Amino acid sequence: MTAMNLPLPLFIGARYTRSKRRNQFISFVSGFSLLGMTLGTLALIVVMSVMNGFDREIKQRLLQVIPHIEVIGEDGIGDWAKLRQQVESQNGILAAAPYVDGDAMVSYERGMQGVQLRGVLPQDLPRISSLSEHMVLGDTSSLAQGEYNIIIGRLLARYLGVMPGDKVTLTLPQLSVTPAGIYPRIKRFTVSGVFEVGAQVDQQLVILHLADAQKLLRTGKRVSGVELRTRDMYEAGELAKHLEGQLSQLASANSSPLTVRDWSKTQGSLFSAVKMEKTVVSVLLMIIIAVAAFNIISSLVLMVADKRFDIAVLRTLGLSRGQVMATFVVQGAITGWLGVLMGCVLGAIIAVNVGAIVSFWEQLTGLQVFDPQVYFISHMPSQLMLGDVLVVAVVGASLSLLSTLYPAYRASTVEPAEALRYE
Repeated sequence: MTAMNLPLPLFIGARYTRSKRRNQFISFVSGFSLLGMTLGTLALIVVMSVMNGFDREIKQRLLQVIPHIEVIGEDGIGDWAKLRQQVESQNGILAAAPYVDGDAMVSYERGMQGVQLRGVLPQDLPRISSLSEHMVLGDTSSLAQGEYNIIIGRLLARYLGVMPGDKVTLTLPQLSVTPAGIYPRIKRFTVSGVFEVGAQVDQQLVILHLADAQKLLRTGKRVSGVELRTRDMYEAGELAKHLEGQLSQLASANSSPLTVRDWSKTQGSLFSAVKMEKTVVSVLLMIIIAVAAFNIISSLVLMVADKRFDIAVLRTLGLSRGQVMATFVVQGAITGWLGVLMGCVLGAIIAVNVGAIVSFWEQLTGLQVFDPQVYFISHMPSQLMLGDVLVVAVVGASLSLLSTLYPAYRASTVEPAEALRYE
């Protein structure tokens, strides 16, 4: 299709966009609108991709240690071996293992810290988690029954100032009644290993042998639940719903009701906070695009004032009010959509390579953006998602189009006789 075969408003609007302005200030405002739309779109895509990257990193690191799915007994689970056999036969479940959990306070010379206790069978750890691959000091095989050894995270070890071989005190939120009075229950444990996953569990999780945890927490032969590892962690929610439908069969060997929950429930508050942060930051950055859209309004209003004579001539040649309005809608939309397109392309390129860009900046300046001694990660994570790019593009294009309506309407109300009177 040649230029002359285009609809007249589209042809004239495109020509106005490419033409040189008599008023250089109008050109400056139009260029500023284009630049603002480009930068706003670019910034929004890059920030959303980085937040997606952080979300992915947190999930992957946490789910290397925490269960994908938990089957929990309200009063504990007695015949857990049979339950494990039943759930392992389900499609999508790679492994299952019993656990005992509870809360405690761990203390050493430097201070104390609230922690989550988790009693496991060491021989099941390689099947159910990747903890053994993240041991910094020691080994998971050191969790021998009756030895009262524990494995803690690197952040907790650094906070307490302990090393493998040091003895720490665990204080439970339970009371012991003795002839000398009522005291909280305490037990001395030996630190036999330190792990580092790179997530908050490095400061909160304490792992010990299942039998030691049962004695410490006085659960007898019962366990708190059975943890499951799935083939795909993102299918854990569907698998949990499927298991919930079979709770009556799974609970046949247990006296207490069973509850099934996946990692999105156990860690829901954390991931909800990350999602909320992404939403809030996205809305705030959307204001940049809105400001650029207001600049399109300003540039078009000035353009209408500058082109009053041209509008009058077009009206006398037979252009209707609707065609004049469409002409200026086309002109403003081209500016906005071009900015959105450039922002999407540049934003996608930067989002994909943001890790390399940050690394180059660190090498160039000698500054470290993420200090591994302070943060859980040492690089800038990023995950570009097509859905985010499409949402940003649609919102930016819509704001650009809406911003043209008022100036275009003003252009359509120009009276030819009034505009040509003094020309």
